[in-house]
Amino acid sequence: MAAGANARRGAAEGVTHPPDDAARPQPMAGAPLPGDRVPSHYRWCMGCGSDHPGGLHMKVIAGDDLTMHCQLVVSDFHQGAPGLAHGGIMTTAMDEAMGVLNRFFGKPAVTVHLAVDFRRPVPVGTTLFIRTRVAGVRGRKVFTEGTAHIGDPDGPIAIGATALFLQVPLEHFLEHGSPDHIAQAVADRAAGGPSWIAEVNP
Repeated sequence: MAAGANARRGAAEGVTHPPDDAARPQPMAGAPLPGDRVPSHYRWCMGCGSDHPGGLHMKVIAGDDLTMHCQLVVSDFHQGAPGLAHGGIMTTAMDEAMGVLNRFFGKPAVTVHLAVDFRRPVPVGTTLFIRTRVAGVRGRKVFTEGTAHIGDPDGPIAIGATALFLQVPLEHFLEHGSPDHIAQAVADRAAGGPSWIAEVNP
């Protein structure tokens, strides 16, 4: 059983690592600059939305060389075992922190594969610092990686992750999303709210 699990894990990690011919392109014109705060793309987003009552409310600052620096406080809403963060919620945090890297390219993208390595428990009340980077781009595929640190940007690593995102047309969201929620997002954008169309992870 262990050998089979290790083989499956290795296969998943292989999918999320860039091939040898992947590039690391320059950010698009108008992409976040180092030190820029990256705003939420949608106020009800579980990862970064300000209006989601149980969300992560992640704060994101752009770094240099296709990197992002993310921060969140693990709250009572994020528990699994008493006093400890739920592994699925922490997986969501890594997905969000790596997904926001797609802001550098200005194209909507969705998560295709995600590999997560839990290295130590994350207590409730912890401030988690997540560093992510674009590892490579090949066609529509964007390969990313990240680490989550406890209590300090250079603190102990609690989580490591890699992910593969796929750039998709806007029609993907219009076809598959709830019409009512899409209409509300469009209305929010028309009123000056965040633009969900240039982000990731519906």
